[in-house]
Amino acid sequence: MSAPALVLFDLDGVLAHYDHAPRLRVLAQRTGASERAVSAALFESGLELEADLGLYDAQGQAEELAKRLGAPVAVADLVAARAAAMSANAGVLAMAKQAARKARVAILTNNNLLLRDNLAAICPPLFPLFQQRVFCSAQFKLGKPDPKVFLLCLEALGTSPADCFFIDDKPENPEGARAAGLSAHHYLNDTLLRAELFRRGLLEDRPDAP
Repeated sequence: MSAPALVLFDLDGVLAHYDHAPRLRVLAQRTGASERAVSAALFESGLELEADLGLYDAQGQAEELAKRLGAPVAVADLVAARAAAMSANAGVLAMAKQAARKARVAILTNNNLLLRDNLAAICPPLFPLFQQRVFCSAQFKLGKPDPKVFLLCLEALGTSPADCFFIDDKPENPEGARAAGLSAHHYLNDTLLRAELFRRGLLEDRPDAP
């Protein structure tokens, strides 16, 4: 099996760990609102989903949250809150760095423009490896697992579906990728991913058997 030309990674749950609680806590501290009020304004109102589908840029997202929350919100507040909620998955990142010796690597995440444009500040360990190769649902106004979002992302990267290997922790997203003609892996743990990357010629050292 020849190595793919491109390895496309999901972000939250694959390249990075995500914890919801610190995000609410930081936003509450910075705005003076309660965590319950922040959750209602950002998530339960549908604002986060709307931003993930491209209805707002970073400034627009901050302004809309301020309106729904009834408290001032700056882009820097949203960035700081997201940074508090995220940490790089060291094991997957190490594999991505090894795979980058054999293929291009990129990110496709169901996320908003604020995260895409500020990811280097939000999760610095991912850079410079993924510099200028972070793509999100908001820019395509379409999210995974829709097969069309994979095709739009690959068009932007100048890569054919047959030359791309996609990794995601949600089972429906690899299914969507396969429907678009990509090969894909449902990420469950580092051991299984390491074995799959080795099988595809992206890692040089044979992994231990799971």
